Amino acid sequence: MKQTKIEVTNDRYRLGYHLMPASGWMNDPNGFSYYNGYYHLFYQYYPYAAEWGPMHWGHARSRDMIHWETLPVALVPTRPQDGCFSGSAVAFDDRLWLIYTGNHVIDKEKDINRQDQNLAYSADGIRFEKYDGNPILAEAPSDNNPADFRDPKVWQEDDGFRMVVGSRDKDGLGRVLLYSSKDLKQWDYVGAIAGAESVEHEGFMWECPDFFRLNGQDVLLLSPQGIKATDEKFINQHNTGYFVGNYLEDEKRFEHGEFVELDNGHDLYATQTMVTPDGRRVMVAWMNAWDSPMTESADGWCGAITLPRELTIRNNHLYQSPVAEVRSLRRAELVNRNLADSEDLVLGRHAEFRLDLDDLPEGKIIEVSDGEDNGFSISADRGGRHLVLVRSVDPENKRYAELGEADEKLSLHVFIDSSSAEIFVNDGEVTFTERIYWRKDPTLSVSGKSGHIQAFELSADANRY
Repeated sequence: MKQTKIEVTNDRYRLGYHLMPASGWMNDPNGFSYYNGYYHLFYQYYPYAAEWGPMHWGHARSRDMIHWETLPVALVPTRPQDGCFSGSAVAFDDRLWLIYTGNHVIDKEKDINRQDQNLAYSADGIRFEKYDGNPILAEAPSDNNPADFRDPKVWQEDDGFRMVVGSRDKDGLGRVLLYSSKDLKQWDYVGAIAGAESVEHEGFMWECPDFFRLNGQDVLLLSPQGIKATDEKFINQHNTGYFVGNYLEDEKRFEHGEFVELDNGHDLYATQTMVTPDGRRVMVAWMNAWDSPMTESADGWCGAITLPRELTIRNNHLYQSPVAEVRSLRRAELVNRNLADSEDLVLGRHAEFRLDLDDLPEGKIIEVSDGEDNGFSISADRGGRHLVLVRSVDPENKRYAELGEADEKLSLHVFIDSSSAEIFVNDGEVTFTERIYWRKDPTLSVSGKSGHIQAFELSADANRY
């Protein structure tokens, strides 16, 4: 029976400059890549309801990573009950290749699935054909759970290709598997290069792995499931974070430090990175989480992707900054001056502001509110190095972050969209990613602080469908 795509019934929360589905469901970003003059971004997509279903690959392209044009669906599951799960893309031999997980339902009632890795390709970056020799990896290693073997991330090196795959071993611990190939079609298993020591501290399943070198250090970025929350860390149902260390080639092992939470907000999961033609390592993520309220689903759509963020590393810590291309969104400057004793600035639902304070303040720093219990505040204590974010809609469900000992001032760079807020603290040392469903134009309030403020009205029409 032919299915009908769901339609958007209300545009009240439709985003002005974040990638989102034309309608239906979106989750993990996939296949973030550059091919034939365009950035390509694929995503987990279900066009027939505003909820998760058998996964397709939605597809969009952009000249600048900001203004996106939605293209035809790239991948559709062969059987309706199965799914084309997350993966990556690489440009090679004049084609764009997609490497993705096939999810096969063995017994729906008993929730028994099997996962393998597959290949598709395109000569124009729009129409894709599945490789006749699929699957390119038919099964997980014998000491792995066959139902948890997914999210391949492929990159090219001088001597061929490498691929990391997220998995869970038969002892119920998350780990990352490494493979190598000369041609993307035949793969050799290198080994499990890293794994959880306990479910409590590192999780039972490692999703969406990404392994790359940044400023002389190796970084393993991933989304583990099952980490136990502490009072102020790993509070979301599932988390995203990273290890920093060095890959020991002779031992086929990643030697690393502790797992660090990537984002301190409520609404970020499933990252993916790529290297731009000018050499920047840029990351995007799903701007939701599995325990997010997903209020927009009542309107026939669900899910969005963060602004692209350039990654840098300092003192074993990842910094995230909005890519320079976001400046193309600016339409009008709202304010650019030193702070008054009391500031109340109406921002609008598509806005950017930067607040540079002269010291590390204590107490409430800012509040952004639409006057109808939609908004957030950021406060500081412990000498200004401990930040607390509170959302108006659920004030007891707080999020926390610690600034480094070297910090002597505070900057907040904030992007407001129709149903989101992305907050970059001290040039991306800390980030909070939030879905906030504004009903009226929000107002920024700052009181009793010394510093500088600059704000812009932003474009509300960055997406084409």
